[in-house]
Amino acid sequence: MARMARIKLTSTDKDKLEAVCSEIKGIAEKIGVKMVGPVPLPTKRLVVPVRRTPCGDGSKTWDKYEMRIHKRFIEIDARERVMRSIMRIRVPNEVYVEMEIR
Repeated sequence: MARMARIKLTSTDKDKLEAVCSEIKGIAEKIGVKMVGPVPLPTKRLVVPVRRTPCGDGSKTWDKYEMRIHKRFIEIDARERVMRSIMRIRVPNEVYVEMEIR
C-alpha cells in the first residue's frame, strides 16, 4: 500500500506560495512519482473597516484594510527520496507548511 503525504501550504503572498508549489511539482516530475495538486482552496479575506478620523469629528468616512490568506494542498507519494528532497526546499518566511503522512 502506497503512503501519501498531504502538504498544506498557507501564505499571504500568492507569488511566493506559487513558487514553493512549483518547486514541489518539479521534484515530483523529476523523480517520477504520483502527485495530485496543487489544489487551490478558498481564499480567506480578513477585512477591517476603520474610521478615518479617530476623534469622531468631521465626515463619517471609512477606510477598509484587507488581508488575503491563500491556501493550497498537494498530495504526493511519500517515498523516502521524495520526502528528503522536499525537506531541503528553502521556504520563505511568509509561507507556512504543514505535512501529514497518511
